[in-house]
Amino acid sequence: MKNYMISALKLTVVMLIITGIYLAVVYAGSKVLPTQGNAETIYYKGQKFYTNIGQEFKSPRYFHGRPSPVDYNAAGSAGSNKGPSNEEYLQTVQKRIDTLKMQNPEMGNAKIPVELVTASGSGLDPDISEEGALYQVKRIAKERNLSAKTIESLVKSHTEAPFLNLFGPSKVNVLQLNIALDELK
Repeated sequence: MKNYMISALKLTVVMLIITGIYLAVVYAGSKVLPTQGNAETIYYKGQKFYTNIGQEFKSPRYFHGRPSPVDYNAAGSAGSNKGPSNEEYLQTVQKRIDTLKMQNPEMGNAKIPVELVTASGSGLDPDISEEGALYQVKRIAKERNLSAKTIESLVKSHTEAPFLNLFGPSKVNVLQLNIALDELK
């Protein structure tokens, strides 16, 4: 019995040391980042916005981000536990597809980027793919009475390359893109 207690105590001490080292590395790593582990903020027209948290844009004059099952509430970050075999989930996605096609009739039967009709794991993803942004260009150009080429070049200039040009897709921050859209003359 004494051997088991000593082994358990040793394992507990070792795990506490490993956990402490891990937490120290993560904390130190966050302080090296440009934002030092804090939220990325933008002030626009006297309001504070977080660029790393998805925002809701309903107006047809703006780019729309990913759907959010938590209505973009950062305090309630969550995804849906429903999978692709769940009938209710499939109906929700189909409604989003129908709405997207209704909002963008000029796109006809063009392929819809998946992130425009499915939520992210957190429900707060601030980015969409370049394809997701380009899918919405014709609607926005029509609403704002601008050329599609102007809006396309704006999307291209706000597209971030994948990490090290290797990992993940290119992406566009929807909030930053919409602010740039408002600043177009």
